[in-house]
Amino acid sequence: MGADGGTSHAFSSGGAHKLYRHGHSPVHALPAHCKIAAVFCFVLVVVSTPRAALWAFGLYALLIAAAVAAARVPAGFLLKRLLIEVPFVAFALLMPFVAEGPRVHVGGLSLSASGLWGAWNILAKGTLGVAASVLLAATTELRELLLGLQRLRMPPLLVQIASFMIRYGDVITDEMRRMRIARLSRGFEARGLRHWGVLAKSAGALFIRSYERGERVHLAMVSRGYTGTMPIIDAATATRAQWTRAAALPFAALAVCLLGWTL
Repeated sequence: MGADGGTSHAFSSGGAHKLYRHGHSPVHALPAHCKIAAVFCFVLVVVSTPRAALWAFGLYALLIAAAVAAARVPAGFLLKRLLIEVPFVAFALLMPFVAEGPRVHVGGLSLSASGLWGAWNILAKGTLGVAASVLLAATTELRELLLGLQRLRMPPLLVQIASFMIRYGDVITDEMRRMRIARLSRGFEARGLRHWGVLAKSAGALFIRSYERGERVHLAMVSRGYTGTMPIIDAATATRAQWTRAAALPFAALAVCLLGWTL
């Protein structure tokens, strides 16, 4: 099909993603750049909260729960996506055993006091940050996220790189699937080290095909007037009321954070 077909396919499939849940809630209706700024500020506030203010993290969780309810996102949908932080949870659970310092005995185990605090700090702040990010992804389409980054004056080159990585991820995945089916149809099945050579050749072929596709897409874009910047198709701005609604979450979290430092 050539460059045109690849380009049209990639840009036509850039609307929804697996984390997105279609809806018509007040959170869905907010402009993407408002939600991105709100989540970023919320995470900064959470990270700035002293780890000893246990009650503050409970209030943060209630704020996230209120935002989830306003977005009409099922709790099960959110909890399943939170599994992405399992590696960090595993690392946090190891900290009380490997950290140095004064020891405390819990259930017959000798644990590091500083390690326990460190594990709590990672679990609490990491979980809240991931939950806020998952909620952002669940209420914002992929194209809107990229446009939101543009409106927030992110470096254009970074936005373009992220855009092409996301849009052509599915194309590369489909290519990998076709190559795997081709190997299986010829009776190949990787069973040990002796088959690594075939897999390495497949990886090399995939890289060459991806590189050639990238060159064709770039030439197609240049032939259509691309000069290093992408046009902003939707230049809509947020109203003061929309910014106020988006700021409710980080400002409420900021109040909790200030109380956490003063009490």
